[in-house]
Amino acid sequence: MPARILAIDFGTKRLGLAVSDALGIAAQGLRTRERTRLEEDIDHIGKLREEYSAERIVLGHPLGHRGNETEMSRRVAAFAEKLRRRLKCPVELWDERLTSVEANRMLRGSGISIEKRRKAADRVAAVLLLQNYLDRLANEIARREGQQANAGVDK
Repeated sequence: MPARILAIDFGTKRLGLAVSDALGIAAQGLRTRERTRLEEDIDHIGKLREEYSAERIVLGHPLGHRGNETEMSRRVAAFAEKLRRRLKCPVELWDERLTSVEANRMLRGSGISIEKRRKAADRVAAVLLLQNYLDRLANEIARREGQQANAGVDK
């Protein structure tokens, strides 16, 4: 059975959070974390990881539009390294280009107030990030299984 995955949309003021279901199919948003001190933020993530039995963390990597590093992507990479050392688990950087834009577009279409949109945007971005990651994993598994099935037919 696939293990749960915890996703983080890293921001300077807030951390958007999401977790996968036990089957690794769907992403569910968690309460957004207002940033405090780095150590407290990492402790909070560690507690969530334990509570949901997450085996890995996927951290949104905000690359530039051409895939180049940015100041924020370097900050995220440094945060990922701190998580790896402290929590002793795999932390994967995942290209999150346009997830925040997509989250805001979705929320604008929902008709909720600007203040509620602002509070929900980080959580929605984390859900989109994780769902994209889960979909890619599912597609890779299906492709491998298809290749194995075809290899068996060729014999």
